[in-house]
Amino acid sequence: MAVNAADTRLEEQWRDILSVHARTMCEIDRALHPHGLGASDFEVLDVLASEAPREGDQCRVQNLAGRVHLSQSALSRLIGRLEKDGLVERSVCVEDRRGVWVALTRKGRDLHSEVLPLQREVLTRTLGRASGA
Repeated sequence: MAVNAADTRLEEQWRDILSVHARTMCEIDRALHPHGLGASDFEVLDVLASEAPREGDQCRVQNLAGRVHLSQSALSRLIGRLEKDGLVERSVCVEDRRGVWVALTRKGRDLHSEVLPLQREVLTRTLGRASGA
């Protein structure tokens, strides 16, 4: 099957997206490493901060999985590490014992607020460069 110019452009576009994603994730990891976080850790804290904005608010782990693009098992391990570090708390859903809730602790909210500008600066720098700005 012959590859046409449109297919070649689509493939190049796809490779560019992958490259920007990989570069951005690496730079976020580097920026957040001194704070004990990686890019995926931050994503979970960031989603929790937006989904459960007030102290005491909770989010179902199932809802997080769809937002942070991790498998259920990878997300569970990540939440376990964040819980061990005192950044989140897990609890079992009273109505459905299979459901698990997760909430940011005060320490988690404080750390999220501290590193949010670092993550946003990386996004501005890498995505601005990617768009030709």
